Amino acid sequence: MTDPRLQRIAELLTLKAEGQYGLSDINQRQHALQAAWLAEKQGCSAALIAASLLHDIGHMVHDLGENPAEQGVDDLHEERGHEFLKAWFGPEVTEPVRLHVAAKRYLCGTEPDYFARLSRDSVLSLSLQGGPMSAEEAAAFAALPGARDAVTLRRFDEQAKVRDLETPPVEHFLPHVARCLTRGA
Repeated sequence: MTDPRLQRIAELLTLKAEGQYGLSDINQRQHALQAAWLAEKQGCSAALIAASLLHDIGHMVHDLGENPAEQGVDDLHEERGHEFLKAWFGPEVTEPVRLHVAAKRYLCGTEPDYFARLSRDSVLSLSLQGGPMSAEEAAAFAALPGARDAVTLRRFDEQAKVRDLETPPVEHFLPHVARCLTRGA
């Protein structure tokens, strides 16, 4: 691994992802690996696997603590992650990352049973993120480039909270990430 961008991503997922993932019984790294593994097992593109691995990178590049939502703070991790990643990746990776919180709001507004499947921490953060989308908001969201992949990523996000689930390590997913890097370092 000679590309410094891959090294930085591996460092974040290895050294900065030990913190608890919200109110779940897993840490940030386990959550990222589970989401990426779900995407890989579904046969998703390298871009969606990379986005699944990196969707919560915004939590790892700020210093707001392990669970800001518990203190009533929306940390805007999707925007922080998008800002961090957009210098290295195209929209096929960055847009699902940027839109994965909006996708939760979309699913809560369009699928009657989706809210009931949310984890405790997702319910808590949803209230800080604007709640379920209205029909008008949902229609506008669905028309956005990357919305479909963001919804797919969101479904992986909710499923990726299984305690003690064995997954491949960070290094396993780095070839997917490498295929999506833009030219230059």
